[in-house]
Amino acid sequence: MSVDIRGKADPIVDRLGQVLQIYELERPEAQVALYRQNPAAIRIRIIDPHFAGMGRAERNDQVWDWLEAHWPGPDEELGDITMLLLLTPTEVKKSFGNMEFEDPVPSGFES
Repeated sequence: MSVDIRGKADPIVDRLGQVLQIYELERPEAQVALYRQNPAAIRIRIIDPHFAGMGRAERNDQVWDWLEAHWPGPDEELGDITMLLLLTPTEVKKSFGNMEFEDPVPSGFES
């Protein structure tokens, strides 16, 4: 699979997409999508069966550690990530976070 970049991309979103393609190569069952919600916010969703049995904090720690280890740009750019939604395939349909990811409330901060 390839990372699903939604909407207009910019250099940071493009770089995140490239880095997250490595994640998908390492975890072939994972599905990654991302988009820039506004000039200060990027949202990322990773659906990965590997998260089964893990709590939210453990998932979050693992993915942030992975991102920081693979990020080629300045650390400040990762600060644009305001949503890191980490789900198993069975959690997708019942996740309020996923509903917001799929149909976001418009941001008052337009790009």
